[in-house]
Amino acid sequence: MLPALVRKTWHDERLALVGWIAGVAAFTATYTSFYPQFQGAAELKQQALPQDMLDFLGITDMLSPAGYLQATVFSLLGPLLLLMSAITLIERTIARPEQDGSMELLLANPLSRRAFAWQRLAAAGAAVTVVAAVPMLLLMVIVPAIGIDIALSNVAAAGTGLVALVWCFGGIAFLAGAVTGKRAWVLASAGTLAMIAFLADAFAGMTASWQWLRWLSPFYYALGTDPLHTGWHPAHLLVPVAVGALATAAGVVLFDRRDVGV
Repeated sequence: MLPALVRKTWHDERLALVGWIAGVAAFTATYTSFYPQFQGAAELKQQALPQDMLDFLGITDMLSPAGYLQATVFSLLGPLLLLMSAITLIERTIARPEQDGSMELLLANPLSRRAFAWQRLAAAGAAVTVVAAVPMLLLMVIVPAIGIDIALSNVAAAGTGLVALVWCFGGIAFLAGAVTGKRAWVLASAGTLAMIAFLADAFAGMTASWQWLRWLSPFYYALGTDPLHTGWHPAHLLVPVAVGALATAAGVVLFDRRDVGV
């Protein structure tokens, strides 16, 4: 039996969760479905884009099936959409109830502060993981259905990279909420760090003198190894997961120690 607080959290956030799942599913299905129509004009469309832009977005090509999926689902819009969902769902764990005054009711449960934080986080983390897994699960069905010639193991590797990236910044968002109890701080800090990390990885791909920046970016470890072409890189995936885990653990400890506004 799941803890009551986990079940209550899922019940309270069910509409937001369903909305994010539907939005991510629609995004993934729409872009992937365009592949047969896009394929005939792929070379012309790639030539129309400046090479610097392709390098900035981490798109090696748009001619191959893997290149198309990288350009449409895994380069910018897909990760951005999933990070938005993760940050907004995670800020509901502590920051939102503390700021809107409902924290007192939640803390009335016969739980320690740490148990409360872990249970709220477990509920939000499961929801975030489900949303982040939607592109991978859909692509595992759509790719063979419409004849995209790419190994499903590579699709799974790229999809897992998205999940790892979401866990990373979800942990950072939780830490911000646990420390400050302010929704604005969660959105600003996690969103800003995600943008900085994306830009670091993007600029690293544009010139050799900036390549060292990629080692500082979770985007590189999650997706920068081009898993759609090269497959699994478990050691790289562990880096964003570890960052998210450390941020989460720090958030639980710091939440337990600070005064909470109720």
